[in-house]
Amino acid sequence: MDTDVGTCQVTLAFSTHRPETIPFAASYMQRHDAIILEEPPSPYFTSMLEGRHSIDEYILWTDFEFPSFARQICRQLRDLHKDRKVILQVDPYMEILGRVHDFFADGGSPEGISKDSSEKVVYEAERAWTGALLHFYKQSVRASFEDVVEAVQEFARIDAARGRLRDRLRAEMLAKIVPDFHSTYVEAGYIHFYLQRELRRRLPATCTLTPIYLMEPVIRPLLDRRQVLGPGDLLTLLYTYRPSYQGVTATLLAAKSLIYIKILEKGEIPTSDGPFPHTRNEIDSARLIADLSFEDCRRLYAKIRWKKTAEAREIVRNCSKPGTP
Repeated sequence: MDTDVGTCQVTLAFSTHRPETIPFAASYMQRHDAIILEEPPSPYFTSMLEGRHSIDEYILWTDFEFPSFARQICRQLRDLHKDRKVILQVDPYMEILGRVHDFFADGGSPEGISKDSSEKVVYEAERAWTGALLHFYKQSVRASFEDVVEAVQEFARIDAARGRLRDRLRAEMLAKIVPDFHSTYVEAGYIHFYLQRELRRRLPATCTLTPIYLMEPVIRPLLDRRQVLGPGDLLTLLYTYRPSYQGVTATLLAAKSLIYIKILEKGEIPTSDGPFPHTRNEIDSARLIADLSFEDCRRLYAKIRWKKTAEAREIVRNCSKPGTP
């Protein structure tokens, strides 16, 4: 901690949990006094950093979607811990949600959650989000293209509301923590832009906030953009800042997202496939769907709806060629 210094520098790093981001993240983390991860506190985190428990044990006890990324970032965090960096886990929404799950596991019911509590607010947001996601899954199995598109829009609208709440809660907690350090690296999901807005509102005037996009050095030369954002991401961001929006832009983004999610690789791609495999896959996928119309999406969805990723990708690639019916 550096409480005697009158100013604090906060770096807000937008990134994904992919191994290829780790060298960029580690380079920035090394330059800061404190590192704040976007995850709820784990009772095993400190013991893992100190080597009292192995990284594999920590991963086994903790719910990680991408285990290869988790192993590699834990090794980096151990090294940073040895360098006397302060490393914290801050994600109050997910922490509160964990308490709600524990409450239910102990026999509690929704009626037992206090109406004026943060647990109630998070529970209601998560219930709406889960309901919208299940509705989308059901529609994607049996409904018409138009109905599936509508389900995508409804889910994105609720996902945006959930994201605003999550970012607001995190900003409130971060604003209490970061002034205690001269420099802080704050990890953020790659579309958690609302966190930047909420943090700017809450940080004292003595703090400067600088956003960075970890994969920009790779993406900028290829796309002349700082990030790769799929149509589903853009739809969520549209509803984040314009919750009541109704229009053709949202409809087209939802239709494109149905194609994009079918052709995008979801699991961890081995680095043996070449450098930055996820970024290259995202760029290629974004290019394939960039110029699709609503009718193009309808036609392609009928062709790829039940196909696996590789086959769907090849169909879209071939159908996207000029003159292909």
